[in-house]
Amino acid sequence: MTPMNEKAVAPLTLAADRATEPRVRAFATGLRGGQETELGRPRPLLARMGLHRTDVHAGHAMPGMVTRSDLAAAEAAEGAAFDRLFLTRIRDHLRHSAQVSRSEISAGAGADAKRLAAALVTAREAALTELEALPGATRPLG
Repeated sequence: MTPMNEKAVAPLTLAADRATEPRVRAFATGLRGGQETELGRPRPLLARMGLHRTDVHAGHAMPGMVTRSDLAAAEAAEGAAFDRLFLTRIRDHLRHSAQVSRSEISAGAGADAKRLAAALVTAREAALTELEALPGATRPLG
């Protein structure tokens, strides 16, 4: 989850500054704060479990991970096209990070990790509900 959140901060920062629609800017600002706060939550848990902080997904793009090309496309987009692109990418991030968290709940072994995953699912679902109400947020297929 940590690498996904770290990569999501850049487009959230961009959208907080550049989104055309004020409600999209406010959403990005709030979500960025939440993502930054979440970045600190798994670290103590990993340390207690004796796990190293490594990105097992380094070098490949997993679903929901903001890539360099995603960020470059966002940097090049303007106006309503920027807003739509941002909302699409962040929707993907939220949906897939919720899926990763659900996997931890169902297959994880540690109670602390499962509690954290449940909190993340709740946060993602709330953010997705908020996102779907924003102007320019088209309904995803599937």
